Amino acid sequence: MQTATDLLHRRHALALLGGLGACVIAPGAVFAKPGDRVHLAAAWERQGRFYIGLLSTSEGAGQALQVHASLDVPTRAHGLCVLPDGSVLATARRPGDWLVRWQPDKDSEPQWLWQDGERSFNGHVLASADGQRLYTTETDAETGASLIVARDAHTLAKTAEWPTHGIDAHELLWDTQGGKSKGQGSAAPTLIVANGGVPTAPETGRVKRDLGTMDSSLVRLDARTGRLLGQWRLQDPRLSLRHLAWSPDGTTLGIALQAEHDDAAAKDAAPVLALFDGTALRVVAAPQAIAQGIHGYGGSMAATPAGWAVSCPRAHGIATFSLQGEWQGLVPLPEACPLAVQGGVLWAGGLGASLQSAQVAAPLRHPHGRGLQDVRLDNHWVLAQKIGMKSAPSA
Repeated sequence: MQTATDLLHRRHALALLGGLGACVIAPGAVFAKPGDRVHLAAAWERQGRFYIGLLSTSEGAGQALQVHASLDVPTRAHGLCVLPDGSVLATARRPGDWLVRWQPDKDSEPQWLWQDGERSFNGHVLASADGQRLYTTETDAETGASLIVARDAHTLAKTAEWPTHGIDAHELLWDTQGGKSKGQGSAAPTLIVANGGVPTAPETGRVKRDLGTMDSSLVRLDARTGRLLGQWRLQDPRLSLRHLAWSPDGTTLGIALQAEHDDAAAKDAAPVLALFDGTALRVVAAPQAIAQGIHGYGGSMAATPAGWAVSCPRAHGIATFSLQGEWQGLVPLPEACPLAVQGGVLWAGGLGASLQSAQVAAPLRHPHGRGLQDVRLDNHWVLAQKIGMKSAPSA
């Protein structure tokens, strides 16, 4: 359990980071017009230190991916979100104790929020379309139950909270289908939340406990009241639902899976993709020979008109499927993890290089520049040019 002394030490460390100019804009870097360059908000680790920042490159093979701006963070970051004003939100990997809002193109100090030990962040944050409200997945340290916490985007203060009706809640997205389309009689915006279902305890952090009691589920919640509108589970209780992405037409949700089977063979053979059509969940399998190398671990999740993509860092590649769920192939990329979509094109981050148009036969390779040497990118990155924000409903 985190003590008050631990919190003071962390806050002091942050104060030192701020005093040392933790927010660094790369020399000579300027914000280009949308379309001239690609900017990606990302998280990474280098030589035992952790960062969030903006990475940038020009489209086309051979163009180096460079650090455009960076911010030291106290522990490993996970999910990121870009607000309409260009500020970047990031939260610590679960069980996390910090959330930060940062303006990479301004000299203003980052805005930090620390948990008090009674709650932990679960690694993901989502914003309303106007950027005025935030939604985080969190866990109650005493009960282990997960919650959605609504926050004011300017103060980061809590304004409401609702149960996710599960444990280990992870990524959350706006529901493109909405409650009304399913006959629930409400036009209110709705949230989709993945309850990972993996039992842990505050005193042991990320250590998984009693996996036989796993209870992973997908839930739909009213974004104004938190009312439960639906809950779905897979037949295999050892498949943890983690990361989410909608198909380009918004009719199908893709979910990246992480297997938690005791038997190594069963774990290696497990699928890494499930699809949700609004009424039922189904798993999508890769060919057995391929699945053995994926080891049941799906990282980030994305969808383009070409199909689904699940990063598989343990297989050093990206598992690709058609939008109907047919296997397409494993795109090789050492330590592939973060995925993002720009204009229907998949960007994938790896070790030493990243890929543009990662789903085509000959992806465009972007070597990592000097500032990204020996860097390990974390699970997620997002486009930092406000792309996709307009489609999120206001709650």
